[in-house]
Amino acid sequence: MPSRGGRRVVLVAAVANNGVIGDGPDIPWRLPGEQALFKAVTLGHTLVMGRTTYESIGRPLPGRTTIVLTRSPSWSADGVLVAHSFQEALDLADTLDAAAQVMVAGGGEVYAAAMPHADEQVLSLVDLSPAGDAFYPAYDAGEWIETAREPYDGYERVFLVRAADRL
Repeated sequence: MPSRGGRRVVLVAAVANNGVIGDGPDIPWRLPGEQALFKAVTLGHTLVMGRTTYESIGRPLPGRTTIVLTRSPSWSADGVLVAHSFQEALDLADTLDAAAQVMVAGGGEVYAAAMPHADEQVLSLVDLSPAGDAFYPAYDAGEWIETAREPYDGYERVFLVRAADRL
């Protein structure tokens, strides 16, 4: 299902050794420079995130169009677009800037819904195993090709593309 007419779907996440990506509204670590790398990867693109992730940030991120996924038909927030399914978010993204990629920014349920559509993953692999209640979805490593790996203090940033995209 990946590759929607040239618009790529990219999952961007920081993932601990045990798969944890969050604990309630919090990220259970602080990594120097990791948020700046997130900004560099997502700036100028369309961000898709769940309502809980959005509310933990508390505002739309500058330089990005934000689509918030929620089950609540009455939920809204200033400065963001709302969708009620991942497919609806993709359809909405198709009406926006044609050059923008769809960058998925969590949480766990949103990553799971997006995984079948994903063309790329940009993962900060965090060398910790904290307690948490939100997890990155399992994926078949055989379907992905690592294109780059960058070491940082306490984590590695790994870039993956879906193997079918490399044909």
